[in-house]
Amino acid sequence: MRDVVLAQRTTLGLGGPARRFAKAETIDQLTDALASAGDDPVLVIGGGSNLVVRDGGWPGLAIQIAIPGVTIREGDGDHAIVTAFAGVVWDDLVAQMVDAKLSGVECLSGIPGLVGATPMQNVGAYGQEVADTIVLVRVLDRQTGEIESFEPAACGFAYRTSVFKGSERWVVLEVRFRLARSSESAPIRYAELSRALGVPEGGRAPLARMRETVIALRRGKGMVVDPGDPDSRSAGSFFMNPIVDASTLSALEARLPAGTALPKWAAPDGKTKLSAGWLIERAGFVKGTSRGNVGISSKHALALVTRSGATTRELLALAAEIQAGVKTQLGIDLVPEPVIVGADKE
Repeated sequence: MRDVVLAQRTTLGLGGPARRFAKAETIDQLTDALASAGDDPVLVIGGGSNLVVRDGGWPGLAIQIAIPGVTIREGDGDHAIVTAFAGVVWDDLVAQMVDAKLSGVECLSGIPGLVGATPMQNVGAYGQEVADTIVLVRVLDRQTGEIESFEPAACGFAYRTSVFKGSERWVVLEVRFRLARSSESAPIRYAELSRALGVPEGGRAPLARMRETVIALRRGKGMVVDPGDPDSRSAGSFFMNPIVDASTLSALEARLPAGTALPKWAAPDGKTKLSAGWLIERAGFVKGTSRGNVGISSKHALALVTRSGATTRELLALAAEIQAGVKTQLGIDLVPEPVIVGADKE
């Protein structure tokens, strides 16, 4: 197909057309589509929940991954090995695992997108990351045309990233998870979730209750895609929570009035994770702020939302304004979390 509008395939509802478009429901269809690209640039997309397409669209071939299939087999001890192909809807997989009494991904309920995207940015929420349970990622190597298998150590998992993120070489085909056979959740590692459940951190809750609670929390922040909720027309969190070294943290604390309760958490290598949403609001960008047809969600300062008639240019201008404001006032660099692709409209 030609000149397919990509806005209809993103949760932001933004973006111009792809000059060529193909849907791959099998690995053979994927390899055939890649072979047909010739010298055209290739964009591989999934559910479009972490994608910002510029108004000029994509100048080459866009391939939407739609490979289905989930299998569950016996693992070691009290665990099962779950294999999900890249085109499986992520939240459908989580719901299936909860129903099957398999624990390890329940805190990732309500996250939009497809399975294939989860290892790319090491999807995480409420104290869980997919890296906690992934045992294998199978990918297509576009350079050699071969299918390769990556064990966790080779995936380069870190906060919201991996070796696959931003790479044009690897196309994720399937992901394998090792999940515990249990009717209860993994130990709770997130204070907000602990409070909502009335269960102390380190405790557990029934899987179904955990899923319901996580979805309720996400819905309250506009983070569950819902046509009836204008605050959910977003790409989720638009900025990553900054991870800073000791000197940057000290400089930030020196800018704040004495006694300010700065939200922060310990991170690897002696660094500290900060709340991007708190920083954004501290810099004066409050929930509900609007700039034309785009704005900040009324429910969550990290979500940038679009209204009817919005353009990607407007959205990115707001994002740049927020980045500049946080940098000027607080000295912290905010990095966008979604992938931004395409050309500006002339």
